[in-house]
Amino acid sequence: MAVTMADISKLRTMTGAGMMDCKNALTEANGDMDKAVELIRKRGQAIAAKRSDREASEGCVLASANGKFAAVVAVKCETDFVAKNADFIALTQQVLDKAMECQPKDKDALLETIIDGRSVKDLITDRSGVTGEKMELGFYEIVEGGSSVAYIHPGNKLATIVSFAEESVENQVARDVAMQVAAMNPISLNRDEVPADIVEKELEIGREKARQEGKPEAILDKIAQGRLNKFYQESTLMEQAFIKDGKMSVGQYAKSNNATPIAFKRVTLNEE
Repeated sequence: MAVTMADISKLRTMTGAGMMDCKNALTEANGDMDKAVELIRKRGQAIAAKRSDREASEGCVLASANGKFAAVVAVKCETDFVAKNADFIALTQQVLDKAMECQPKDKDALLETIIDGRSVKDLITDRSGVTGEKMELGFYEIVEGGSSVAYIHPGNKLATIVSFAEESVENQVARDVAMQVAAMNPISLNRDEVPADIVEKELEIGREKARQEGKPEAILDKIAQGRLNKFYQESTLMEQAFIKDGKMSVGQYAKSNNATPIAFKRVTLNEE
């Protein structure tokens, strides 16, 4: 059966595959559209299996907020060329839209959600067949609260989401906090949420540095605690200096604008 341009165009619309891939699949399937679609999907599965040990360090990071719920997703690939492709960005947006619609609690649950009859996991695998690269859902993070905000840094490599206790926070204030998270990469919301192992590590570093400076053993703990306080001020969101006005902390800025950040997530594919 002769393969027509109309058939090739239809298959390309259905799968996102290239013209020659669609023509070859239709030829092998003897013009059967369903079989051609399956052939392209099997190609994606084969490529995914073959390239499973490859590093997917590039990709697209997108985020969205809708009232009380916000999500950030990162679909990863091997090269920046694919990451900047409009179809790849559209796939990431599809995954994010489904996350916002269904609000799954974790990455595994998101992978199993269905878009147009296919799971998110299968859609990403299908795209591998189109690009010839390893692809995966690299990150999926959510926050919930009275209200939320999302910030996507230009280039689609970094995004943040923040939730607030209040049901309504001025847009610019919420955005400022989200941009603070993007720029300063805090390790936690406040000092109480810093993991215990990090606290102990910082204390030990403080003691050792004081010891090397020749300080008496009796005051090493006090010096280490002082340096830990400085670490909190540099590394926790609420105590960090506000990037737009270094005379106040983020916590002070938020409070002065009737905003109470309660959670944040930051996802980046950039090397830091």
